[in-house]
Amino acid sequence: MESSFLSEFKKRDYFNQCTNSEELETLMNKNKIKAYIGFDCTASSLHVGSLLQIMCLRMLQKYGHQPIVLLGGGTTRIGDPSGKDETRKILSEKEIGKNIKNIEKVFKIYLKTNNPKTKPIFVNNYKWLGKLNYIKFLRDIGKHFTINKMLSFDSVKLRLDREQSLSYMEFNYMILQAYDFLELNKSKNCVMQIGGSDQWGNIVNGVELIKRHSSKQVFGLTTPLITLASGAKMGKTEKGAVWLDEKLLSSYDYWQFWRNTDDRDVLKFLKMFTDMELNKIEEVKDKEINDLKVLLANEATTMLHGKKAAQKAEETAKKTFGKGSFGDDLPTINLNKSNIDKGINIIELVLLSNLLSSKSEVRRSIKNNGIKINNNPVTDDKIDIKSKDFNNENILKLSFGKKKHVIFKLN
Repeated sequence: MESSFLSEFKKRDYFNQCTNSEELETLMNKNKIKAYIGFDCTASSLHVGSLLQIMCLRMLQKYGHQPIVLLGGGTTRIGDPSGKDETRKILSEKEIGKNIKNIEKVFKIYLKTNNPKTKPIFVNNYKWLGKLNYIKFLRDIGKHFTINKMLSFDSVKLRLDREQSLSYMEFNYMILQAYDFLELNKSKNCVMQIGGSDQWGNIVNGVELIKRHSSKQVFGLTTPLITLASGAKMGKTEKGAVWLDEKLLSSYDYWQFWRNTDDRDVLKFLKMFTDMELNKIEEVKDKEINDLKVLLANEATTMLHGKKAAQKAEETAKKTFGKGSFGDDLPTINLNKSNIDKGINIIELVLLSNLLSSKSEVRRSIKNNGIKINNNPVTDDKIDIKSKDFNNENILKLSFGKKKHVIFKLN
């Protein structure tokens, strides 16, 4: 039997909840639909935590449906309380506008734009939210919401249960998101909203609002919250967010993020975050785990940064970890040769690299043989690094543990 959007959605473990999956399956098998996902623009880029939603948009295109990417120029001015312990920082209009432009570039990498029937439609909800008449909005839209029900949704309930303040501004967020769905249904004939599991309440509100306001059947579909086998949140590392923008995170560091995936997550992530066919993943699943990690890193990095960048990252990793030499794609810090001629203490050099943040951490790491210069352990925290320690190409590699490396280069 030929695969359908929802069947593959489930097989790749994207599925969490759906308002009416049987009717949706029938509709999507019979017609090509428009579906949307909303992204608030609180930063200059999206990170890996948003990648599952992007993969859902790609799958819509794969089955001939048209994705709508809603960039929340309006709702970003409010802030989604879902999963938050406190009010988000409110950004200026200029900051939000700049973020929207940068984020749109990410989608144009992941989504195909050559087919007019499936190319993404980009919308900014400030276009309609910015024009709302408050009294009219309350009369036409607000009347469909009850405080009783709004208080029952997790985005509100959890904050109140923890006795953490929730502003009236944030309390309105779910109504605005529901209104977005109504607006897209009227203007773009959008019949489905997809979002993370924490958006379920907001999405259901939109489905019900459209039913009450327009007597139309629309659908809500959510994906599960992705956590790593270690229990950590997807997209966060010791260094911070894993950005989908090379200006914020190099293609090599992006490749390394996937290469360092926990053994228990590799097959799951091959299904979720690559375009590999499921039968192909089944064929390779018994391969050596490190080969699978490299496969995952190459597939994920190729999707974002291109095949050449993925190959270059793999080659750099092999040089760095396999042969004990230097990769040319590692983070690089330039140093003035005249300053190094005088010598720089190893502790100061480590702090300069940002691999560690305090002198005590550096001393402790040196004591435990955790700091290496050109792959050789540093045994004394009083030594000075001088130009003689650099190779013929004026390069020195500083390492902390097995996975963190910085190249210093003399100018």
